[in-house]
Amino acid sequence: MQPDLELVHIRKGESFAAWHHGYPFRTVRWHYHPEYEIHLVVATSGRFYIGDHIGHFAPGQLVMVGPNLPQNWISNVPAGTISPRRSQVIQFAESFIDSALDVIPEFQAFRPLLDRSRRGLLFDAETGAQITPLMTQLMDARGVRRIALFCEIVDLLVRAPEPQILASLNFQLNMGKADETGINGAIAYLRENLTAPVSESELADRTGQSPSAFSRSFKRHTGTTLVRYKNELRIDLACQMLLSDPDVRVADICYDIGFSNLSNFNRHFLKLKGMSPTQFRATFAANDLVRMAG
Repeated sequence: MQPDLELVHIRKGESFAAWHHGYPFRTVRWHYHPEYEIHLVVATSGRFYIGDHIGHFAPGQLVMVGPNLPQNWISNVPAGTISPRRSQVIQFAESFIDSALDVIPEFQAFRPLLDRSRRGLLFDAETGAQITPLMTQLMDARGVRRIALFCEIVDLLVRAPEPQILASLNFQLNMGKADETGINGAIAYLRENLTAPVSESELADRTGQSPSAFSRSFKRHTGTTLVRYKNELRIDLACQMLLSDPDVRVADICYDIGFSNLSNFNRHFLKLKGMSPTQFRATFAANDLVRMAG
């Protein structure tokens, strides 16, 4: 089963994404992304999948996943049950680390861990417990405080007992080959140029296929057409922007993600999410209020 590409939104003026989500949630599927991820489970238990590794998770589980490594966490809860905050996540790009290494030599100690995370790393329970309060603070931190908390977390990861490596080496090598060519490569290019007018012919050329053959391959891989998939990617990105910045205007998000007019954006959002962008943001804000009251 081919993993879906997840769009990671890192806000302007910030070095990395730090956010939380509940369960069920749109990212709870077999997926991958080019960014590194530090993933802390704070509620529910169930099974998790990292590459070709299958394991059991519970609150306090701390995992670090490298670029393009497929992953999923599925909570074992009764049907209809909603957990408002299941996971806390930090996501950052390779370019962020490269830039940090250029100006902060101390970050070199983080590099071996980053390299090993390409197969997924499971940390011990004590490290998870130490990092939990820092992650919780980071979710709402702003400015320099975000960087300070990130550095504290990195320091704990670097000094932690040797983590368990999850995916097999063969799986990592096979994924590396798969990401370079074919539909996954086309989707990665589409993601990097999501707000640009990328045509089906352009993507077909990148895969060495005719437009008609590419169209058939794309639909087999994703279950939908390129136009619909591009709209789904843009709406997914809009959802993350709506939740990560409560002050940004819906109209600004609309144009930032590549829609040419607000009514078209609202129509696609309603079709895919069953509610308007404003209602979507309000629903998750209400979930947070319920969580804090509890």
